[in-house]
Amino acid sequence: MEILVTGGTGFVGAHLIQRLLARGHRVRSLDPNSGLFDAELRSAGAMLSVGSVTDPTDVERAMRGCDLVYHLASPFGDILQPDRVYWDIEVNGTRNVLGAAWRLGERRVVHCSTQGVHGSIAQPPGDEESPIAPRDYYCYSKVAGEQVCREFMARGLEIVIVRPTSVYGPGDLRGWLQLYRMVSRGWFLMIGSGTTLNHPVYVENLVDLFELSATSPVAKGRVYLAGDETPVTLTELVRSVGAAVGSGVRILRFPSYGVAWLGASFIEALGKALRMKPPIFRRRLSWFTTNRVFRIDRAKSELGYQPRVDLREGLARTAAWYRKAGYLPLVGGMVATFT
Repeated sequence: MEILVTGGTGFVGAHLIQRLLARGHRVRSLDPNSGLFDAELRSAGAMLSVGSVTDPTDVERAMRGCDLVYHLASPFGDILQPDRVYWDIEVNGTRNVLGAAWRLGERRVVHCSTQGVHGSIAQPPGDEESPIAPRDYYCYSKVAGEQVCREFMARGLEIVIVRPTSVYGPGDLRGWLQLYRMVSRGWFLMIGSGTTLNHPVYVENLVDLFELSATSPVAKGRVYLAGDETPVTLTELVRSVGAAVGSGVRILRFPSYGVAWLGASFIEALGKALRMKPPIFRRRLSWFTTNRVFRIDRAKSELGYQPRVDLREGLARTAAWYRKAGYLPLVGGMVATFT
């Protein structure tokens, strides 16, 4: 099968391409940026095209002759973008991808959204029918991108929407790397009680669900949350990362109301102490207060999805990769693989 992955040189896209190539598919990527694993992907047979989903010509050229499209392109990251960038990629870019897929007669498009469209879950766990309540512009643009998907579903295009929870694994250089680095110091500053719920998904488990979404007849027109089996509190997560890196982490607690009381100057100073720019630190603050935990029953019952890598194993694999890649100190000559 000939497959296009938009955003294929990114963290999740690279793992997906590796899996598809291992299955014997011919895989193309469309991405304006280079990635950590480009050389590895090219040597395995992937065709990496430089271009953007915001350019209809780039999209149609990359998609022509394909049977299946995974639409993963996204500006999400630790560099905050102007609102127009999120809209151009998540909404206009999605319209370009789906428009080309419609014209070229693609069999199916798997569209990657986010758990963030649901905002904070007031009565956890949530599910695919939980209220849509985005809390920032990135998530708002994801909601609008899903609406574009529904417009094309109404025309008859086969689309499956996947909403990943908090994705982690080898190759992630965003929030999870920051978490590992903080914990590796032997202490972690916890804003609030640490009882807020977090729902990780190991990247290879997410790729499993992507594959099932692309091949299952019942997935047509459906929405699936992609998460691991067991959500955790933030305290449990920090201690689990500590175990993965071999650090007896000490959790220092600061009341969440104190952040609001001390104001912007405190946020800026604390962000600098944690080596984060203030806008990024403000985004990270929401991690301490936003409950994001979901049932994954729909994916399990309809698609047979079963997360194969549990949290302990996934965190250990990720720690090993960070060490091998030089993002964490080596311990005892530990080595790691891509996955």
